[in-house]
Amino acid sequence: MFYYQNPAEGLDIREVNAAVEEAFAEHGRGRVQMPPKIYVTFDHGDFRTMPAYIPSLSLAGVKIVNVHPGNPRIGFPTVMALTVILDPGTGIPVAILNATGLTDLRTGAAGGIAAKYLAPSRSVALGIIGSGRQAAAQLDAIAAELEVQSVKVWSRNEKNAVAFCRKYPALECTIASPEKVCDCTLLVTTTPSREPVVRSEWIHEGTHINAIGADAPGKQELDPEILQRARVYVDDPAQAVHSGEINVAIKKGLFSPDRIEGTLGEVVLGKKKRTSPDEITVFDSTGLAIQDLAIAEIAMKSRERVALRFP
Repeated sequence: MFYYQNPAEGLDIREVNAAVEEAFAEHGRGRVQMPPKIYVTFDHGDFRTMPAYIPSLSLAGVKIVNVHPGNPRIGFPTVMALTVILDPGTGIPVAILNATGLTDLRTGAAGGIAAKYLAPSRSVALGIIGSGRQAAAQLDAIAAELEVQSVKVWSRNEKNAVAFCRKYPALECTIASPEKVCDCTLLVTTTPSREPVVRSEWIHEGTHINAIGADAPGKQELDPEILQRARVYVDDPAQAVHSGEINVAIKKGLFSPDRIEGTLGEVVLGKKKRTSPDEITVFDSTGLAIQDLAIAEIAMKSRERVALRFP
């Protein structure tokens, strides 16, 4: 068994996107085993366990990941994670990976793939709500799939938004109000909010939205009226109903699970697609364990590793 300490360093974002895209395709084909993630809740956050098996890759394993929104105030990441890879034939642990950086990349990749298939055009004006690590991961992954003409970003902390734009000197990146940020063709929301931060009247026809931040019960970033106006695609229906962007709207009777248009896997396979340049589309991302297995396979190929005896 091997331990991989910094497996996210130096990974090619296009390779990550392609691996995650294929994992979604296998999900769309019904060729994976993946129970919904299990939550353990604390006073100031939670942790989740995420098991999966992808037979076509002969990959099995489980990720343990926390989400503590207050962590940055004390110098820790909001999200930290550990992935254990097992040999499907024997059950022997093959590897343990520090999956904190990998989680950022694979979530970004999901947004990049959703944008590739659901954005109204190949050239986009990008709006980002939030300016943390996931905002950067989304921009990086989207830029690998589409031409990003401009970026507008809003953050509750303006200094963070300024720092975010400085990371991308080659892009036209500006700080704006949430309403101005939503004047775009591709909107990405990356906050841990439990109240809508994006109003329906700010979203014009033809916009695609990657709703990334709502990944636990009670979280929401979008005005439920947006969901009523849009075609909504999810990564996994069971997880989305329980803990995705649609979970609060469903509990309040403002959205019905039978209105889910399809999964991202179905979109990748061409079974579902954007039908008009004027329609509003939403990708509700909760984060899937198959994404973690797909990126783990890449990371284990050439990353620095330390041998650990087992059993």
